[in-house]
Amino acid sequence: MSRQAKTTHITSEEYLALERAAEYKSEYLDGEIFAMVGASRKHNLIAGNVFASFKQLLRDRPCETYISDMRVKIPAANLYTYPDVAVVCGESQFEDEAVDTLLNPTLVVEVLSKSTASYDRTAKFGYYRTLASVTEYLLVAQNDYHVEHYARQADSRWLLADVRGLESRVELASVECTLALSEVYDRVGLD
Repeated sequence: MSRQAKTTHITSEEYLALERAAEYKSEYLDGEIFAMVGASRKHNLIAGNVFASFKQLLRDRPCETYISDMRVKIPAANLYTYPDVAVVCGESQFEDEAVDTLLNPTLVVEVLSKSTASYDRTAKFGYYRTLASVTEYLLVAQNDYHVEHYARQADSRWLLADVRGLESRVELASVECTLALSEVYDRVGLD
């Protein structure tokens, strides 16, 4: 999803109060609110396919899968964001009793678009890396059968696996499953 600056210089508490009453989603970064712009058909299909795949793959495990309406807080960046898909294995932790702001995602998925690809690969990935709970990050292309899989290593480095082609699979150690690109791109026609 694209972001457009909406309001500037408010506290995170003010943002949460506004966001919880709002009809539309917005992200918050260090005092600024950014309106979320609607996603394309391909984006929605891909995000839905990833969510459905994880729901099926993790059904007998102590994991929860969230689609893009679950907000994630990243304290180091003073950021509240909405990943396209987030998975938590173990007990989910939330900011408060509203249970709408996740603190400990294990795996985060972002579907790339022209307007967000650069941000998702650089700044946003940097923000996610500050969360000790995040051990894997997937960037899913909309116009190619392509997933960038980043995995945190024991020495805190991140290893990239560039996965291409409908016959390919992504091995996800943090959630102990394999994601098939044929399922990620099911019914998604590419040019």
